[in-house]
Amino acid sequence: MGDSREVLRMFPKAVREVLGFALYQAQMGNKHVQAKPLRGFGSGVLEVVSDHQGNTFRAVYTVRLGGRVYVLHVFQKKSKRGMATPKKDLELVMQRLRRAIEIHGAPDN
Repeated sequence: MGDSREVLRMFPKAVREVLGFALYQAQMGNKHVQAKPLRGFGSGVLEVVSDHQGNTFRAVYTVRLGGRVYVLHVFQKKSKRGMATPKKDLELVMQRLRRAIEIHGAPDN
């Protein structure tokens, strides 16, 4: 969704490999060992975190829409205050999740 693919392509190779493999596993119906539910979004919205040379990179995706993987947001966490995902990034995830639901139709429950 959005610019996620382009942003991911700008990440360091080691980060692209970790996040790319996690997304591949999601497409195959599996869950990467580092994938964790993103708080506040219910089941099916997952986050994978990759640290590289003191920087933190994240990919947020959903698998709740008919077995399809929608990458909602990919970003480098810049905030130095704790591990929490910045509010602006959470708002973007919510906006893109709504859009993915519109594109796909109602979520499978």
